[in-house]
Amino acid sequence: MRNSPLFTVFMVTFIGLMSFGFFVPLLPFYAIDYGANEFVLGLLIASYAAAQLVGAPILGRLSDRYGRRPVLLISTAGTLFSLLLLAFANSLWMLFVSRLLDGLTGGNISVAQAYVTDVTTEENRAKGLGLLGVAFGLGFIIGPAMGGLLSGLGADVIAPAALESGSAFLQGFNWTYALPAFGAALIALINVIQVVYLPESLTPERRAEIARQNASRTGASFTLSALRETLARPRVGPLLNMRFFYSFSFSMFQSAFPLYASVQFGLGPTETAFILTYVGILAVFVQGFAIGKLTQRFSEPLLLYWSSVGMAAGLLGWALAPSVPLLLVVLIPISIAGGVFNTMINSALTKASSADEAGGILGISAALESATRVTGPAIGNSAIGSLGAWSPGVLGAILTVLTSIYVWNQIVLKSKQKLRPEPESA
Repeated sequence: MRNSPLFTVFMVTFIGLMSFGFFVPLLPFYAIDYGANEFVLGLLIASYAAAQLVGAPILGRLSDRYGRRPVLLISTAGTLFSLLLLAFANSLWMLFVSRLLDGLTGGNISVAQAYVTDVTTEENRAKGLGLLGVAFGLGFIIGPAMGGLLSGLGADVIAPAALESGSAFLQGFNWTYALPAFGAALIALINVIQVVYLPESLTPERRAEIARQNASRTGASFTLSALRETLARPRVGPLLNMRFFYSFSFSMFQSAFPLYASVQFGLGPTETAFILTYVGILAVFVQGFAIGKLTQRFSEPLLLYWSSVGMAAGLLGWALAPSVPLLLVVLIPISIAGGVFNTMINSALTKASSADEAGGILGISAALESATRVTGPAIGNSAIGSLGAWSPGVLGAILTVLTSIYVWNQIVLKSKQKLRPEPESA
């Protein structure tokens, strides 16, 4: 795999998520230093997901029409410029512009998934998409740790050295955050170079054919009308509905967990980071090593169903866990279920749609997930403040139980025949 295009896409995804992960633990402090209150901080965090909600389906459709490589090149370059803007930021509005730019151009995971779809067969597609899941998980595990390390280095070493140098230019940076931003930008530059040498997975003839077909196809542009028609499709629609409600529950878990850990157990940022790293490692193990064996033994519809059941059980256990050791135990089904779901849902979507619309469908899927990362955090954290630390877990468990019933009726029971592209009328 080392010299294959699949490995390059793996590295593009890994490096992109690692550079993004640099600022996951730092951005709130960065914003507060420039006078952001809790409400404005929430808007800043949500701005990336909101921009990605707009950008992801556009990137997916552009990749169908013009090819995966040029869209990946634009998106990785956009991430590079957004990180440089973050490094030079000296006001709150510059932080917002940086996050919005990165969200609009950085939602390229759907394009990477479409590339994998192009170069794999149905038999090994789940394994290929699982590798992207590994890259995703590793990026989020390694990125925050490296960001924290560079932040400390910037504050303790670079900032004093800049002060002693007498250089007004060097003293103009807030090195606590500028050094991690420059480090992430360097990694993003490596990504751009990788994509330059990435072979295109769609031939010019194939791209021209897809462009003609997408001109009259539902979802060729991301409008509410197109979304409604796509959701009405008998195979794709239920999968996208599951993506939304499942991701909504999981986004509440991800975003509310730090506040939950503080309120319920008095844990600080370091302990919380270790626990979330533990969750990430479990998910990476599932996506990288277990998913191949699972797909050999069970069908995709059944794996999707059991991932929703497992998530419901894990979220309820999260809500009721009386101690940290038991919390670590109940986080296991959450990690496993999340790892299985994120791989299976993308594989199922590509098989339920025709090959020439894979990028657009995956883009809509990514957009729906982004929508949950705009609304889920606000609801989850507000629930803790108004009801208690248990509330987002119970709410998420109820939602995923209802989702599992829906999946059984709409996906499992209707999958007696092998998933194949449905007739496309639009």
